[in-house]
Amino acid sequence: MQPASGPPLIPVYNKPEKPGIWMNFDNSVSIYHVIAPEHTFEQAAQEVFKAVREAQNRYPDWPRIFYLDIVGHTSDLHYFSEEFIEFQQEFWFSTIAPFLTSFELPLTGPLVNPDHQRNDLPDSVLIQ
Repeated sequence: MQPASGPPLIPVYNKPEKPGIWMNFDNSVSIYHVIAPEHTFEQAAQEVFKAVREAQNRYPDWPRIFYLDIVGHTSDLHYFSEEFIEFQQEFWFSTIAPFLTSFELPLTGPLVNPDHQRNDLPDSVLIQ
């Protein structure tokens, strides 16, 4: 469990070989999720939130590291669609990031939460 004070944990980045929730040697939890081409923004948001919530339920208050891959969802310029740029920039940072110690997104690479991970996840997330 991460202490309430002191510097945040800087995890060693070792992306799991397959999607799921994994306990690491350093008492952190890796979450690896792949957003499929047929998933909508809302489906992706619900799945990502569900994975964080499941990790918290299985390993209460352990530092969480989230690895996200996005398959498809590209624009004509072979970059992410506007919807999945918004997913990674707006939705992720405002809704998911506070509940993680660190994460790796296709747009950002690995980042560490400058604040301590929050563990008070709501029961659900509402996308409007």
